[in-house]
Amino acid sequence: MDRNPSPPPPSCDQEDEEDLGSGDRIGNTVYSKHWLFGVLSGLIQTVTPESVTSGPEDEEEQVELAEEMENEICRVWDMSTDEDVALFLQEFKAPDIFMGVLTRSRCPRLREICVGILGNMACFREICESVSKCEDHGLLLTCLSQTEVASVWVRRIREHPSVYASVCFIMSSSTNVDLLVKVGEVVDKLFDLDEKLMLEWIRNGAARLPDQSQEDSEEQPVFSIVPCILEAAKQVRSENLEGLDVYMHVLQLLTTVDDGVQAIVQCPDTGKDTWSLLFDLVCHEFCQPDDPPVILQEQKTVLASVFSVLSAISASRAEQEHLKIEEGDLPLIDSLIRVLQNVEHCQKKPENPSESDTEEPTICGSTQDDFHMKILKDISCEFLSNIFQVLTKETVAQGLKEGQLSKQKCSCAFQSLLPLYSPAVEDFIKVVREVDVALAEDLEGSFPSVKAQT
Repeated sequence: MDRNPSPPPPSCDQEDEEDLGSGDRIGNTVYSKHWLFGVLSGLIQTVTPESVTSGPEDEEEQVELAEEMENEICRVWDMSTDEDVALFLQEFKAPDIFMGVLTRSRCPRLREICVGILGNMACFREICESVSKCEDHGLLLTCLSQTEVASVWVRRIREHPSVYASVCFIMSSSTNVDLLVKVGEVVDKLFDLDEKLMLEWIRNGAARLPDQSQEDSEEQPVFSIVPCILEAAKQVRSENLEGLDVYMHVLQLLTTVDDGVQAIVQCPDTGKDTWSLLFDLVCHEFCQPDDPPVILQEQKTVLASVFSVLSAISASRAEQEHLKIEEGDLPLIDSLIRVLQNVEHCQKKPENPSESDTEEPTICGSTQDDFHMKILKDISCEFLSNIFQVLTKETVAQGLKEGQLSKQKCSCAFQSLLPLYSPAVEDFIKVVREVDVALAEDLEGSFPSVKAQT
């Protein structure tokens, strides 16, 4: 990123005066409000409909920044390191102007400068907290998406604990779905960009709310990241699938580090709440028996995240007695098998290749869809294999009685699990044999490779 130049020199008119008039001075600085308004007005003109061509052929074309405009906006960039100037810009909604540039301008240099100004402004506590509480968290998300400055924003967020407190407060108390989705996207982006920041937020057992004094600290709530994420997910689940997908991915990111898994399972209440919410999603909301198999296309990414988190929780069951697989969890096995059946359906290619020219497009539709479907299948298979290895005789007997472990469903599961998860299938058949010898022999007859190794 280029170094922004020095603040603007006095104009000719200003040199005739010993000082700026008090009404035109920004705070205690020597900077002119009139001059700054002029620059912001010029900036607005660069992104007005008349200035931005809308032809499809021009949408990706980058444009150069005029030298005079670059010099002036760079001066604002440098001026924004002064708190009086930053607060003045905040007061007159300048961030909205900069956001308009970020979302509409095709000039990389101009976008870079605007992100830099926003970054300078966010260094000041009052502005940082204002941004954190603002419903337009697309501002922060947009800045984090700018590769050249994302690391700067992450560093500054780590330096301001008030951001963590504000984000947790919003996730745990807001009922504004749009706001919660934006906040979730910001958290998701932050955790994806910087594992160290994610670890710091995981370890933040308590944080004071913004704008509360030290004297009130004893009355301030304790913020732990997992309960806040769960509360936000509950708020968005029925109204915004994409928002729920975001929060499930945030939970999945937490499980990529041991501290994150422990944050979920170490507290029995948190572990049970997480399991209950995710269990309810997969058993009563997603991929239901009456749903067409293609519904998986809409749900594949959120299901992959949910199963990944449940699998991580399940893997810790040896040390967490309250999270063992029990008879009440049998519907989860049923859901996993149904998902694998639907994945198989979605991945099925037309028997007659020539039909693809006259019929509807193949179900998967794109390489990206295929990629996400494969991830869902891999996660589901690993999770199911882990469950098969810890099922007790009593749980299998109940599963056979209720139909979750019928021959047809077991066969479907084996088709997905074999040969990669042969040990898990073998362990499962051994337990089945203790309950129903005939079923065990039928399964071994249908899958000779398993019988040969048992």
